[in-house]
Amino acid sequence: LSNTEEGFVARNLEEPQRDIEEYSEVMRNETCSRNPLDAYAPKPLHVFFDSQDQAEEIILLLRKHPITQVPKIAAAIAFGLFPFIFTSFDLNLVIPANLIVGGVMLWYLFLTGFVLETFLTWFFQVFIITDERIIDVDFLSLIYKRVTAAKIDRIEDVTTVTGGSIRSVFDFGTVQIQTAGAKTEIEFEDVPHPARVKRLLNE
Repeated sequence: LSNTEEGFVARNLEEPQRDIEEYSEVMRNETCSRNPLDAYAPKPLHVFFDSQDQAEEIILLLRKHPITQVPKIAAAIAFGLFPFIFTSFDLNLVIPANLIVGGVMLWYLFLTGFVLETFLTWFFQVFIITDERIIDVDFLSLIYKRVTAAKIDRIEDVTTVTGGSIRSVFDFGTVQIQTAGAKTEIEFEDVPHPARVKRLLNE
């Protein structure tokens, strides 16, 4: 390296990392999230992920908007009430009482598994924006997940998709991120405040 290039490299190494609030109006107006169940968690405290570098800072953590889980919650409630409706009929003459009790216990065991898997899928399927990368974690099952990541400087275009009255009222939608590379598009699906997320990425 020439003396000029060496000086440039030295200055870059000595230059402190800029704080996100210095250049992002979105993050300047946000407070640190302390709730581990937040679907929109700016500057979350005590949150880390597997491949996080030592100096890498999580700027925003996103999950699907809680309203998207309402159909599954309603289904769980309906399935939970079904045994009460079923056992309200006098079935002792047809089915032995011990079989009825065993069937109800088995039903609630499967229901507990369904509720647990639904919660874990929602909780661990996250979208992360750091000061270096965007990361899409697809938690597909208890034993399988897919992680897609791209450097911030590889982003070429950001588009938000919001349609329908429910999405408009509750302010959630999909953020489509066009990147340069083998996987050209990363989607943050059904996340809160999509316009705000787009603005942050542009900043």
